[in-house]
Amino acid sequence: MKSATGLTSSGSRDWIVQRISAVVLAVYSVVLLGFFLTHGDVDFYEWSGFMTSLPMRLFSLIAVLALAGHAWVGMWTVFTDYITTGKLGPSASGLRLVLQSLMIIAILVFLFWGIMIFWGSGFGVVAV
Repeated sequence: MKSATGLTSSGSRDWIVQRISAVVLAVYSVVLLGFFLTHGDVDFYEWSGFMTSLPMRLFSLIAVLALAGHAWVGMWTVFTDYITTGKLGPSASGLRLVLQSLMIIAILVFLFWGIMIFWGSGFGVVAV
């Protein structure tokens, strides 16, 4: 299925984006797990110092971008595989467009929110 809303307009490039983003997210998870395993009783100041250090801010930015790309490719694949005219009839294209539009909005909101958390004035500024 050809769709203008695909991330890279190529299935193989989308596949590569999803695999690279998965590796980035896995490494980020291992780094966080390693921090907790090597630091016994973590208090707010130790956690804040770790997460606001420049390397972790940059790594967190990369992880947030990877999460956005990974989520988009995954959801686009699900929508184009399961919201089809064969399964839902002629209304499938419109429904898929609405769902993809909502997904784009949600991913952009979470992307900008994640950037604001790590690059704003502090953790508590935009946290609700």
